[in-house]
Amino acid sequence: MTAEQQRLEQSRLRQVHWKRWGPYLSERQWGTVREDYSHDGEAWNYFPFEHSHLRAYRWGEDGIAGICDRRQLLCFSVAMWNGRDPILKERLYGLGGKQGNHGEDVKECYFYLDSTPTHSYMKYLYKYPQESFPYGRLAEEGWRRGKHDPEFELWHTGVFDESRYFDVFVEYAKESHETILVRITALNRGPDPAVLHLLPTVWFRNTWSWGEDPEKPRLWRGQDLPDARVVDIQHRYYGRRRLLCEGSPELLFTENETNRMALYAAPNRSPFVKDSIGAYLLRGDHGAVNPRKRGTKAAALYTETIPPGESMQVHLRLTDQVSDERLGNNHIKVFETRQREADEFYERLIGHEQRTTDGASVQRQAFAGLMWSKQFYFYDVARWIDGDPGSPPPPPRTAAGTAMPTGDTSITTTSSRCRTSGNTPGTRRGISRSTACRWR
Repeated sequence: MTAEQQRLEQSRLRQVHWKRWGPYLSERQWGTVREDYSHDGEAWNYFPFEHSHLRAYRWGEDGIAGICDRRQLLCFSVAMWNGRDPILKERLYGLGGKQGNHGEDVKECYFYLDSTPTHSYMKYLYKYPQESFPYGRLAEEGWRRGKHDPEFELWHTGVFDESRYFDVFVEYAKESHETILVRITALNRGPDPAVLHLLPTVWFRNTWSWGEDPEKPRLWRGQDLPDARVVDIQHRYYGRRRLLCEGSPELLFTENETNRMALYAAPNRSPFVKDSIGAYLLRGDHGAVNPRKRGTKAAALYTETIPPGESMQVHLRLTDQVSDERLGNNHIKVFETRQREADEFYERLIGHEQRTTDGASVQRQAFAGLMWSKQFYFYDVARWIDGDPGSPPPPPRTAAGTAMPTGDTSITTTSSRCRTSGNTPGTRRGISRSTACRWR
């Protein structure tokens, strides 16, 4: 067996949990039916994109090129800022069901380039414009066009003209089933030098605000290493971990809590809220982040002016080995090994002697799309209907049930199985009351 086949067998036998960490982090959580507590069932209007950087999600998290554990307790993804956008680029932008002339429609350029089934190696590409991201124009055109008109895409706005964008490659290589190496490479494709702020971000899914988790997890700045700065991580389920960030980035800490003041003109539970890192970077609000360097969300800020045709690169290490004294210089070796093992696995699976090189490449990237699309899906329908302890009760319409896809849709869960009931097809009441669902 190839090395990847051996990992798959170890995972199948539950000997080594190679699939505990993977690309299970959604790229868009806002506007989903799980986050909908409206009176009219209009999920897109109740939780639009404009709220996504301000509101703590109840049922899941999202990010660009992100990973998380299979319970989505701890999340990691890459945020960025080109110095011109009105908000920090933390998640994919898209139009809601009623905004797009053909319905829901993502308006980004990103590619799943590679992944093995155990996610021992993964590669992702995000194309980030150097000009201000055209949120308003994309929404206006989607609303203006009719259903017989073509869709208005990001590249139609001209933000990629003259190749004025960054190619941001995000790669993961598992040194072990609990130690993940991260390599982020940002290449300036444009004709002029351009500034890029990269913010690898780690945070906890908010489980403590809903009466679900009695113990709040925490992040804090650890002791600097000779070649890295450290975010220490503590969670009751996983214990101690650390994120090692190459070099001397500025470490920013806040809480994964809703900014109630911005949304509802109501007092915040904490002065440090979900969008505080963006407020610090974009508006220079130094009081927005926690000066004590602790919280439930943290980012390492790397800023560089990249000459045309050149790149910046950042290495990180997410690990349960809290005794590591250095980030280490074995990144290149581990990535080369995992890439070679991925090649061997797909050569065995696809068979280059039977396919053209182009055909094998297309098929391998198609597999990558399947692997990267695996997502954590948490939906406790009983609690969704009844509401959380200490929170206002959901509107009556929720308890009555609203439309869901018809058919016998099975969902694999970590504890049991839940599926739409044949007795009440097409309603939320038709789903058995199960927890911790995620697609497999």
